[in-house]
Amino acid sequence: MADIYGILSSNYVTVGGNIAGLAVSRTPYVAVDATLYEGNWSGAYANGTKFTVQISSVNGFRAKVRYQSGSTLKYQDVLIRDNSFKFGDSKFTLTQTGKAQVKTVMTNAVTGGQTLETAYASKA
Repeated sequence: MADIYGILSSNYVTVGGNIAGLAVSRTPYVAVDATLYEGNWSGAYANGTKFTVQISSVNGFRAKVRYQSGSTLKYQDVLIRDNSFKFGDSKFTLTQTGKAQVKTVMTNAVTGGQTLETAYASKA
């Protein structure tokens, strides 16, 4: 039985706790320029569904986010690192001043299948 624990332990150390082979950022959280993020962002997915992201209370690397797309409404406190943050099934990445990329996992209500939708947002 001790051999099993040894194998599991050494594999965990080898992988480094990396879940499912996903890259984990090793950069520290640092304060961001609040003016780059705060405000109202809007965009549309390829299927024409519009969305808005309201970012407020940026303090250091923390912020409050309100996301709305159709009848979906999400509120979340987020941590900003590497010019991006995650909220719900979405990831917001600042690409340049006033422009961002939003990636969202969409679930088909009929089939249950999931797709990754990429959209671009502009700051109003």
